[in-house]
Amino acid sequence: MNDLFAPYPLGPLTLSNRLVMAPMTRSRAPEDIATEQIALHYTQRASAGLIVSEGTPISRQGQGYLFNPGIFSAQQIQGWKLVTDSVHSVGGKIFAQLWHVGRVSHTSIQPDGQAPVSATGKVAQGAVAFGYDERGEPGFVPTSTPRPLTTDEVGQVVADFAQAAANAIDAGFDGVEIHGANGYLLEQFLNPRVNDRSDRYSAATLENRLRFVFDVVDAVASRIGADKVGIRISPYGQLFDMPLYPEIDETYAALCAGMGARGIAYVHVMDQSHFFLASEGAQAQEQALRDLLSQCKAQLGRTALILAGNMTLERAQDLVDAGLIDLAGFGQPFIANPDLVARLKNGWPLTPADRDTYYGGGAKGYIDYPPYQPA
Repeated sequence: MNDLFAPYPLGPLTLSNRLVMAPMTRSRAPEDIATEQIALHYTQRASAGLIVSEGTPISRQGQGYLFNPGIFSAQQIQGWKLVTDSVHSVGGKIFAQLWHVGRVSHTSIQPDGQAPVSATGKVAQGAVAFGYDERGEPGFVPTSTPRPLTTDEVGQVVADFAQAAANAIDAGFDGVEIHGANGYLLEQFLNPRVNDRSDRYSAATLENRLRFVFDVVDAVASRIGADKVGIRISPYGQLFDMPLYPEIDETYAALCAGMGARGIAYVHVMDQSHFFLASEGAQAQEQALRDLLSQCKAQLGRTALILAGNMTLERAQDLVDAGLIDLAGFGQPFIANPDLVARLKNGWPLTPADRDTYYGGGAKGYIDYPPYQPA
């Protein structure tokens, strides 16, 4: 049996354990700059082997939600440096999740009120952004009609990812995770039922659909080193109008093979089955997911594999022992349990989180959850 609480080598880093704090948007940055409160939030949870930050927009164009700290201005870099210095002061490791939402945005938060950009001109049906309503008040608004990026503009977005990665290293992050999951920009290129392009990034071939993802990874790796790069994917996810398609397994097996060939630090898979499926469907998808994890693991070589989503200690132990993953990602359990690693290791009870404080607000539900006090 593998010890989940023993150190684990990840590229040039040695993680204190195999438990990863998964990225979670919390909308606590009123000026889109990381604050002292955000630094405290992450530092409280720095006993995780690795923290992956909330999604940090790589540009104003890449933003779909207000009050999330970006990584494209000098002030934002300094804000994040406060976070990384604090996390490192207690021995933690932290990657920045680089984020471009693509079409999951609204004109009210785009530069000069322009349309969001995407692989397509199709609206994300039923999706919402967090922008400004007709009265100028912040709130959830239906996503605006996007416009497709030109081929040259795709290259500029690739350059924005590379610059954001360099900014993240300047801010003191140990590496970056490219957000390729949850229906955002990279997945909008990957999904052939969304991508309706006719250029070299079209859905006509698997190579074309993967091209944007590989271009981004190559540009980022060239800028900061492949061993400081991870990527997050959600193979069976349907968030933000991402329809399922027959080539899912082929697509993500090829993506994993490409990541293994590039020698990046890790691939981070997000399991969203519990969002959409009843128990019987979730069980079937669990087997499909295990099969895909097995395919990916065989292709990744020294690149680590993380799984997050509906994670428990028992599931993590089973998947690691089965050789299907290397690291286990926990999201919501970290919200109310800053000392989650100690609680899991010692069998201490978990505190339930207050869902009403997940997004926005102040200290309540963010930095006021106490560690467990054994009798």
